[in-house]
Amino acid sequence: MDFISRLHTKTLDAHPQHLAIKRILSAALEAADPARAVQKILRKKSGLLQINGQSFHLEKIDNIYLVAFGKAAPAMASAARKILGNALSGGIVVSKYVTDHDLGNLSLHIAGHPVPDEKSVAAGKAILELLSHTGKNDLVLFLISGGGSALITAPAKGVSLSDLQNFTSLFLESGARIDEINTLRRALDRVKGGGLANAAYPAQIASLILSDVVDSPLEAIASGPTVPNPTTNADALAILKKYNLLDKAPASITSALQKAQEDKRKIPKGNAHIIGSNRISAEAAMDRAIQEGFKTQILTTSLQGEAAKKGNELALHLLAANERPLCVIVGGETTVSLGNSTGHGGRNQEVALATVEVLAEKEDIMFITLATDGDDGPTDAAGAVVTGKTQERAKALGFDLDAHLREHNAYPFFDALDDLLKPGPTGTNVNDLVCLFAF
Repeated sequence: MDFISRLHTKTLDAHPQHLAIKRILSAALEAADPARAVQKILRKKSGLLQINGQSFHLEKIDNIYLVAFGKAAPAMASAARKILGNALSGGIVVSKYVTDHDLGNLSLHIAGHPVPDEKSVAAGKAILELLSHTGKNDLVLFLISGGGSALITAPAKGVSLSDLQNFTSLFLESGARIDEINTLRRALDRVKGGGLANAAYPAQIASLILSDVVDSPLEAIASGPTVPNPTTNADALAILKKYNLLDKAPASITSALQKAQEDKRKIPKGNAHIIGSNRISAEAAMDRAIQEGFKTQILTTSLQGEAAKKGNELALHLLAANERPLCVIVGGETTVSLGNSTGHGGRNQEVALATVEVLAEKEDIMFITLATDGDDGPTDAAGAVVTGKTQERAKALGFDLDAHLREHNAYPFFDALDDLLKPGPTGTNVNDLVCLFAF
């Protein structure tokens, strides 16, 4: 996929090394290409289906079903369908977007993200119905990618969709870490925390996973629908208390969490394979940066915490660096505690906004944030570009930087400067990347 032609901002395009920078960013996105990742892992040859060393004798399998969900689901499913050919009996694909990928005999469902909607419930119901008909000689191939937690849902007994929607919005705005959010999701949803694997029993299962979670813990990616749940309802209640959400949560939510946990222990034996991740993409960006002549390092792929604070810290790290030309790559996923703010933006834009004052008037530096799915918060941007001239340009337009930071209002700030990265949907999702350049 050609990402270079989709990576534009006014400041980036004007930079003498804009092509090198775009090639570095593009390398990271290409490394997470869903179809390419599936093709590396899934092979059908001489009567065998091989999945990263795991082998299935096709003659011993009655049916192969494919269940794909997440932002990369259409691309992953299309690639898998071509490999499986006539061996594929059918399946379901759930995506946030309509797709032009060839899905053949697979059923496509469009559902809501980041807050589940009625279509998410319908998709979850359709998957559970399909899995209810599988037998011990069947194989279910799960293709899982970022966004899966919202795209399919089956609310816990007694919890309505509207209550789940309201609560989802509540905890997404609370500043809770993604691992804490997934603990809540697993406790409140029958398809998560091993729920799909449980529903597929006694069929054999295998999962190909494009990770959108920092450090790629299997139980956290799409809330772990095909692996055992390591957390409990008590853990979920503790998180509600931590963020003062007990009194704000709908009564059905707290009631469900106080009930005995559903037994999900009969998960069939199966392998889960990480086929794409933030680390893999960061390493691809590093390799490309070295080819472009940069002194390069991966600072971390475990960046977490408040976006503004982390942006400030990364800007200071860039200013302290002495090597030139330099490219520092950072991966992870920050959070934004919105409070009562009505600002418009996303975590990557906020990371960038927090660097503007720190980097002001500094020469030969550039700070770029990028959501690898092309979708930063409820906006059409993936991130933003900052240089030492950003603050001066913003002041000339009458912007109050402190006010925009306080109101989490990064989008209009960078939009006025024409420095929002808008590559559009990338078809993948492996968290966020930050590239720090010194020339």
